Amino acid sequence: MDNSGKEKEATALMAEAEKKLKSSQSFFGALFGGSSKQEEACDMYVRAANMFKMAKNWCEAINCLNRAIEIYTDMGRFTIAAKHHMSIAEIYETEMVDIDKAIAHYEQAADYYKGEESTSSANKCLLKVATYAAQLEQYHKAIEIYEQVGTHAMDSTLLKYSAKDHFFKAALCHFCVDMLNAKLAVQKYEEMFPAFSDSRECKLLKKLLNAYEEQNVDAYTDSVKEFDTISRLDQWLTTMLLRIKKTIQEDEYDLR
Repeated sequence: MDNSGKEKEATALMAEAEKKLKSSQSFFGALFGGSSKQEEACDMYVRAANMFKMAKNWCEAINCLNRAIEIYTDMGRFTIAAKHHMSIAEIYETEMVDIDKAIAHYEQAADYYKGEESTSSANKCLLKVATYAAQLEQYHKAIEIYEQVGTHAMDSTLLKYSAKDHFFKAALCHFCVDMLNAKLAVQKYEEMFPAFSDSRECKLLKKLLNAYEEQNVDAYTDSVKEFDTISRLDQWLTTMLLRIKKTIQEDEYDLR
């Protein structure tokens, strides 16, 4: 089926969903299974959204998902509404590249998950928010999330190992703002989570702080390279580490 065929099918599903909704709102409709008709309408909106996605009509896909979200929230079905907010966030993130809107939908999904006590799903959304907030230089927002998720992880037997990554990222965000803040943050994380002290991430942070204090760009670069040979740096970490390195080079230039 070509794109116009998919769009036609999606439009027909939307019309059918509207009909179901109207009949669920009538007196007799409400009397005879109004909520099941609302469920069916939601299902049709989601199917229509998937058809629009296949046709790469992202705006209409989002429109359909938003309609389903409205109905689910009215029904008090917040977990499924959160799931659809995540789907919208992913469209904004990968297809429409509107990061501010992606952040807003991830935050809304996190709120709904929190309300339903699905902490791990909420944290998954919040980590997406933190990733983008830091890239947009909204460091305080990112720090707050990384610290919150890190604190939750360190108290969990299953997630304990990931806590060091969250504290590492929080410390790098601190470092982008101010070196002294980063130094105090590292001390705080070591006190909160003693296992952090022995991690390669914590050792790297201390080397970078020393290099910064000495205004030694070569020592900074060597420490990062050494870390990268064992634990490959992803795009986000590379971006943050380069931003910090740039501040050393600027300071070094200012001193000349």
